[in-house]
Amino acid sequence: MKGTLRVLFSFLILIGVFSVRGFWAVLQDGRRRERQPPEAPPVNATLLRLAAVEQRKAELQKDVDDLLDGNFLFGRGSGSAGGRPRTNSDWRRENHLDVLRRHEMRFSHRLRAPKDYRALPDCRRPLRDWFRRRRFHPGIMSELVEHIKRPIDRHHGRIDTEAERDGSCAVVGNSGILLNNDHGELIDGHELVIRLNSSRINGDGHKVGSKTGLSFVNSNILHLCARRQDCFCHPYSENVAMVMYICQAAHFLDYAVCNSSHKAPLLITDARFDMLCARIVKYYSLKRFVETTGKAPEEWAKAHDPRMFHYSSGMQAVMLALGICDRVGVFGFGKSPEAKHQINK
Repeated sequence: MKGTLRVLFSFLILIGVFSVRGFWAVLQDGRRRERQPPEAPPVNATLLRLAAVEQRKAELQKDVDDLLDGNFLFGRGSGSAGGRPRTNSDWRRENHLDVLRRHEMRFSHRLRAPKDYRALPDCRRPLRDWFRRRRFHPGIMSELVEHIKRPIDRHHGRIDTEAERDGSCAVVGNSGILLNNDHGELIDGHELVIRLNSSRINGDGHKVGSKTGLSFVNSNILHLCARRQDCFCHPYSENVAMVMYICQAAHFLDYAVCNSSHKAPLLITDARFDMLCARIVKYYSLKRFVETTGKAPEEWAKAHDPRMFHYSSGMQAVMLALGICDRVGVFGFGKSPEAKHQINK
């Protein structure tokens, strides 16, 4: 009888052990499922195909060829279409001498020295390299540390070992809603603070922060700054690096003039990165167009001027931060009826 009870008792213990282990396995599986990121929404193949269409490819090719040949087709305020042939002298006069005379009461300027003009041919190599890389390559995100972070680290004397991503980055836009909250301390708590298009801090450090590690701009900003002494282009320390994406091929001329005078790195985003950002924005623009209008995606071009359609500086700055930072905080984006459109206006 005792032997039978011992066998029964052992059997019950064995069942209990297996039950506990089974419950633990189910619990662990549930936790793993909770940790898994949500599934990405399905990709629409039609929208993806249309997003890959470049509306201005031939026009850009002609602009680049003209720049490389020394004949520039950029008229005043008209982009490249329909402009008359331009030379180095035309560009210097239009972007410097004439501008200086028109605005001499507003700004203090100096005329460019001959050494600045001799730098103009230097635009050809970076322009050629930039255009040669202009293709869709999603893997560029993994190369941003090498292209952007390492040159800045070297400038600041940091050890040039295997480049690591920054732990946390804040991307600070210039929307007026930034002034609605006291986020200054939170912004400055990030390892790297990226500010957009020379947005000023003024006396609002408690709201917008006072720290700046990187200035991110579009090349139109540099085009305006090229008129100033030493091309100084943002209201931060002269030791703050600047990263910009190219809006027009002609802006490589501004880059050639300003790069030699910049004390901190002046970096141009890789064209593959630009292409990735452009395709993402166009895909979601197509998606929104279809959802809000009920029209076929092929009609998108009728509602959007391809010459004017582009992604924002803020979008690309966030993408850049995702490539060089483990965690990204976003501040000063969005609109509100109670806030100014931009904090500097």
